[in-house]
Amino acid sequence: MYYPPQHKFHIPVMGLAYTIDTPIKVARFGINSVISIVEDKLIEMMRSHYYPTIGHTYQPINTHEEDYRAKRVTDYLNLVNTIVQAQVEKLRKAAFEAGSEIVKYFEMLPEDSTLKQLYRQMNTTADQREKEKMEALLRAEIRPGSIDVNIMTKLDRNNVDKQGQLIEDGSEAVTALRGYAKSNLSDSSIIFSAGMNPRLYNYLEKCEEFEVNNDGVFTKKIAIKVSDYRSALIQGKFLAKKGIWVSEFRVESGLNCGGHAFATDGNLMGPILEEFATHKEELIDTLFVLYASAQEKKNNRKFTTPHKILFSVQGGIGTHEEDTFLHEHYQFERTGWGTPFLLVPEATTVDADTLKLLCAAKEKDIVLSHNSPIGIRFHYLKGSSAEKEKWARINNGKPGSPCPEKHLALNSEFTKEPICTASQKYQKLKMAQLESLHLPEREHEKQLMEILNKECLCVGLSNSAAILYQLPFAKNTRAVNICPGPNIVNFSKVVSLQTMTDHIYGRKNILTHANRPHMFIAELYLYIDFLKEQLEEETEPDQLNKKKKYYTAFYNNLRDGILYYRQLPGVANAGKEQFAKDLFYADKELDVLNYRYEIGEKN
Repeated sequence: MYYPPQHKFHIPVMGLAYTIDTPIKVARFGINSVISIVEDKLIEMMRSHYYPTIGHTYQPINTHEEDYRAKRVTDYLNLVNTIVQAQVEKLRKAAFEAGSEIVKYFEMLPEDSTLKQLYRQMNTTADQREKEKMEALLRAEIRPGSIDVNIMTKLDRNNVDKQGQLIEDGSEAVTALRGYAKSNLSDSSIIFSAGMNPRLYNYLEKCEEFEVNNDGVFTKKIAIKVSDYRSALIQGKFLAKKGIWVSEFRVESGLNCGGHAFATDGNLMGPILEEFATHKEELIDTLFVLYASAQEKKNNRKFTTPHKILFSVQGGIGTHEEDTFLHEHYQFERTGWGTPFLLVPEATTVDADTLKLLCAAKEKDIVLSHNSPIGIRFHYLKGSSAEKEKWARINNGKPGSPCPEKHLALNSEFTKEPICTASQKYQKLKMAQLESLHLPEREHEKQLMEILNKECLCVGLSNSAAILYQLPFAKNTRAVNICPGPNIVNFSKVVSLQTMTDHIYGRKNILTHANRPHMFIAELYLYIDFLKEQLEEETEPDQLNKKKKYYTAFYNNLRDGILYYRQLPGVANAGKEQFAKDLFYADKELDVLNYRYEIGEKN
């Protein structure tokens, strides 16, 4: 049976370790959250940590076992589910008294929740028999948040057996998907991020677990993270033609987000959400026609009405006003709050030193770096232990990282077997090649930095859990890197789960900066800076001319976005004057870029 979520927000996946056990921390309070399931060694480490907490002996799933990656994922998700279900049963039986978890459950609900209203009524009822009836009803309505998982589709390295033969359906993303499919999670979603992976999507056809049941409910649902409407349409159609239904499109800002950043061509969040709001029904109908036809051919099942599709949005949300506007103006059912939850130890897994670094973060400390080995821009917090370790190796003449995990070993530029661009082996080979080119000093330094900047993410994004729970992960390394969104600079203190929830629902305000720009403005300036950076790198006129069409489209999209925001009713009511000023200055910055590079003419 389908139960609507109790909360209007979810906690998205963050890094590898930062939300690896978030459902164990928040699901019993009705909050949805997402686990990354690609790093199986981290998952195995978490199995070793959590089995003893429930009085069970930890039984390792060793790497020599067949399909061990999928087995690790399945068992860990089952373990998390077991823990959450036990927590919920305990919470249901708790007394309605100050400080109890059942009181916390209802106090954290949004103000317009019918359960919240019943809870308040129960608290003010003098009739003891009526009070007991209400208590029983409230206990029966308690539901855990969903335990969702994420696969970054680009992380799909092939794996071979001991004889060196390619393992069929053995790539990393596919095995993670299989592990999730075989788990006992229900009313749960798998979120695919970072674009379309045909091999992964084709494997979905083998997974009956994603079929709708006879009650019209999906036990396991598919969600796709997208940065624009076109991506949703393309990926949704690809799956619908296979008889696979997408139950959620999770729209994320291209740049105002944590981790890997997939910038659009200057298309801003507001206009993108407007396109979804305007064409939502058209999208659903288009996908349903393809899906119904495929289901009839494949399973001889006939559907006359589309299944539900949920539309959610995330990336840079920081205030109750922004959150409410996204719900009410664009009619998106749920919002994702990621980066602020890094400062909530009750929700995320962040070691103490990194937590201090996050609290102290200023605007200059968050950079859209080139540090990711997979060549995609990556939001990065400077000053981390991983950055210090990287530069210590460089200064000692030993650049590059050990590569124990190899999840990002995707480059075959110099070797038959792919290696990671952050690895010692790759950087040594690449630097030797660079020396042989005898480039001018400025160009040589630029390319050298591009090599040296690459950082190990498999270990760096996992170590926080290893440090916090005092467990071994990768030999001889405690380096941590972390990838918050730019929004982290507006939150500077550790808070409780209840306090953060109160902030989201407008019951408290924990922002550090009263003059924080609106999320739409913050994203706009990120895109202007992104365009400026690209233009400044075009040192030769020929280079600029070759990409002129792209730059002009990017520029025009930003101009159109500014015009859209000027005409957008109800946005930033609490700071309307500042919002207008920020748009004015953004316009002037684009004027300067156009004056310097002449990119503003219409095609």
